[in-house]
Amino acid sequence: MIQRSVTKIYTPPNERGFLGGGHIARSVVTGGFSQTDPFIFLMDDMLDKKDHDPAGGPHPHAGFETVSLLIDGEIKERLESMKKGDFQLMTAGSGTIHTETIDGPTKGRLFQMWLSLPKVNRWVTPRLQILPAERVPTFNQEGVQLRLYSGSLVGIHSPVQNYTPLIVAEFELQPSVAYPVQFPANYNAFLYVISGSLEIGTQTINQDQVAWLDLFEEQTASELRMQAGEAGVRFVLYAAKPTHDAIVSHGLFIANTPEEIKDLYSQYRSGNLQHIAAASDAQKLIY
Repeated sequence: MIQRSVTKIYTPPNERGFLGGGHIARSVVTGGFSQTDPFIFLMDDMLDKKDHDPAGGPHPHAGFETVSLLIDGEIKERLESMKKGDFQLMTAGSGTIHTETIDGPTKGRLFQMWLSLPKVNRWVTPRLQILPAERVPTFNQEGVQLRLYSGSLVGIHSPVQNYTPLIVAEFELQPSVAYPVQFPANYNAFLYVISGSLEIGTQTINQDQVAWLDLFEEQTASELRMQAGEAGVRFVLYAAKPTHDAIVSHGLFIANTPEEIKDLYSQYRSGNLQHIAAASDAQKLIY
């Protein structure tokens, strides 16, 4: 069995979020796509909006998927609100418009990732998948709680459908509890500690820190052995199979070539991108 170990630990700094006052953001995924494939980026958005002024609005996406997990609180939006533990995966694919408008007091913490699509699936029909908190598969044993939002882990399976094989799991380990977890060795993986601390080998990952794991080419299982610190730990594990496909990124679009980026902007300006809210029932999966 291949044993996974930590290759890099860092602490993402606080930045002013795009919504303005009451929005702190952290860029969790860094280092360049060649190293983070298939993860393009992950933002940790901490919202404490106290006024009634509208913030955000409609915007286009194409060529990738947004993976959203509400860690704490509640986010009240005009079209799609989220509560703690809700999970959404939007496949932008060939192009869609998404609205994120918050026009009232809101307090919540959202992890939102851009996940690359394999080149063969880059331009699939857009779809939206919603996994409410109460429908998330869970695993519990003494000292260990696990919520599985995507993929398969410890014998449980999420209903969420994936083009890019993806595991998203939230762990809570009680103080000093040790627990091993297995997933494919050729999945790129990192974890982000929400509270407490975690020990992997000789490395300690503290609250608000990111730890990347080593990556292997072998198509076999690997094991991550971990132990909670003295105060316990809460963290999210992300693991996904690299696409090995280069991307071109510009603004809100991901594509294969600069020419495709230009075409996407032309489609958007011409009004040819449909809003995800208008997608067919077959493209809206609520579990």
